Amino acid sequence: MTMYRIFPFLISVVLFSCCSPEKEHWQKLFNHKNLDGWDIKIKDHPLNDNFGNTFRVEDSLLKVSYDQYDSFRNQFGHIFYKIPYSRYKLKVEYRFVGDQAPGGASWAYRNSGIMLHSQSAKSMGLHQDFPISLEFQLLGDDGSGNRPNGNLCTTGTNVEMEGKLITKHCITSSGPTDPGTGWVHVEAVVYGDSLIYHIIEGDTVIHYSHPTIGGGVVSGYDPKVKKDGQSLDHGYIVLQSESHPVEFKTIELLNLENKNP
Repeated sequence: MTMYRIFPFLISVVLFSCCSPEKEHWQKLFNHKNLDGWDIKIKDHPLNDNFGNTFRVEDSLLKVSYDQYDSFRNQFGHIFYKIPYSRYKLKVEYRFVGDQAPGGASWAYRNSGIMLHSQSAKSMGLHQDFPISLEFQLLGDDGSGNRPNGNLCTTGTNVEMEGKLITKHCITSSGPTDPGTGWVHVEAVVYGDSLIYHIIEGDTVIHYSHPTIGGGVVSGYDPKVKKDGQSLDHGYIVLQSESHPVEFKTIELLNLENKNP
């Protein structure tokens, strides 16, 4: 039997063995009341200047909103959980709502992301667009009916897949097309600088390994932070603002620090 055929089975064994119900102690990163425990960095604005009240809590949801923007102007925003992690399982429920902000790029329609192994908010440059990180891309249908969800996008990073270095910015997953009209349950399973899995509604849609700093698609960064070739074995969990309103209902983490893949 080839490795290609047995790999899905191995993934199932890994996820079951590390996360059986009797061992799970989930931590709520979002308390449903306020943004305590989170840092905000929006392009062209200082740390924790929540321009336009972009990130807010309403109706027990963490919302990314643009009703106070006259135009988006590439003011990409990110909200960072203040504690870095290395090995963990993350589960998030989100949905796209409303209309895209005026001035948002066409590719950013129903587009957001969860950044893994990110640099800290404090280390972001004032005019930096995206954090150096690994993006679990969240996409909704753009009208084509064929827009896979859960892709990997690398900003200032590279990864390996099947033992080969991947320098392409976005790698398409096997994920389904999200109609963009309801809640979606996604999970990331992260083992430091070893293995990382993107999971949508219980199905693994892409996996990769050995993330390192490198590559492009990030600007305005401090060169002292972008140390190309350095292994990425830990970092911050980040939610993205790319011009389309999105709401988050669940953001919970299971620490796997003493678990092996």
